[in-house]
Amino acid sequence: MTRVAVIGAGWWAAAHHIPNLVAIPGVVLDGVCRLGPAELEAVRAQFGFAFASEDPDAVLARRPEAVVVSSPHALHHAHAAAALEAGAHVLVEKPMTLDPAEARDLVARARRAGRQIIVGNGYHWCAGLDAVRARLAAAAIGRIEHAMCSFVSATRNVFVGEDGMEAWRSTMFRPALSTWQNPAAGGGFTWGQMSHSVALLLWLTGLRPLRASAAMLGATVDLTVAGTLACEGGATVALSGAAAWPEGRAALLRLVVTGDRGTLDLAVDEGRAVIRRLDGSTEDFSPSPGAWRYSTAGPIHALVAAARGDVSANHAPGEIGAATVAVLAALHGSAEAGGAMVSVAT
Repeated sequence: MTRVAVIGAGWWAAAHHIPNLVAIPGVVLDGVCRLGPAELEAVRAQFGFAFASEDPDAVLARRPEAVVVSSPHALHHAHAAAALEAGAHVLVEKPMTLDPAEARDLVARARRAGRQIIVGNGYHWCAGLDAVRARLAAAAIGRIEHAMCSFVSATRNVFVGEDGMEAWRSTMFRPALSTWQNPAAGGGFTWGQMSHSVALLLWLTGLRPLRASAAMLGATVDLTVAGTLACEGGATVALSGAAAWPEGRAALLRLVVTGDRGTLDLAVDEGRAVIRRLDGSTEDFSPSPGAWRYSTAGPIHALVAAARGDVSANHAPGEIGAATVAVLAALHGSAEAGGAMVSVAT
């Protein structure tokens, strides 16, 4: 049996993380934490948690083997650090933190404790992308020289207005718009959504960004972002994203990676992954139509597997999460400085 606790049982955890845990044989829902006594009791009763408290320390005192941290962005570091210190493997929702130093601290804590951090970047579990990653690492397109990465998602109502997403009307809890629409709490498209595409870029390519520049558009929080990265070894990256996709459709997620021997053309939303080399040869990793969907189960299964001694399923490790936080923070820093090139904290 594997005892799992959830800290931050809000809309996403109740709609995805906890049902995915319930579906895994041998998982025991040991403890749950969220604010609001009525809401806490509702989630405890709905899913059958053995223990519930508004105090995360009380949940962690039971020493669960694995912990899901799905609290607001600004609380991720404190909750994940406490879970690691309690001896648990940790799944932390993205963005991993809002501060690069805090993200690096979590990675260091996990290493000292001999525990895994899994970041909730569900695209990394699309079937076959690990094979694409392996081919890039094996220089299938040669030395990487450039990448273009674009992400457009159906999240505009998350970042502006009072209505929120239509899908929220059928969830157990409605997210607090104060989190998503407050720039001081990590609100806006870059923290909330580019955390997906930047993490996928870094995980697939192994690129190490050194400097970043960016421009953003939005009244209270950013709704669009366009940026560039200069990477170790000279590779360049063009990033773009916007909260502009219609709800109910898979987000547009495109990645083109060029090397001195060829190109990877990856379109997650269209189910296309093809390597085309300068010598005319190709490798096609495209799945069957409709096979690629954002995986809410992948990170949860990786967490439980880690608690059971298998770390091979962790496709979104803390190191990638920390590198992503460093890029996102640098993009914000550049935009605030009028687009000046700034260093990416490493």
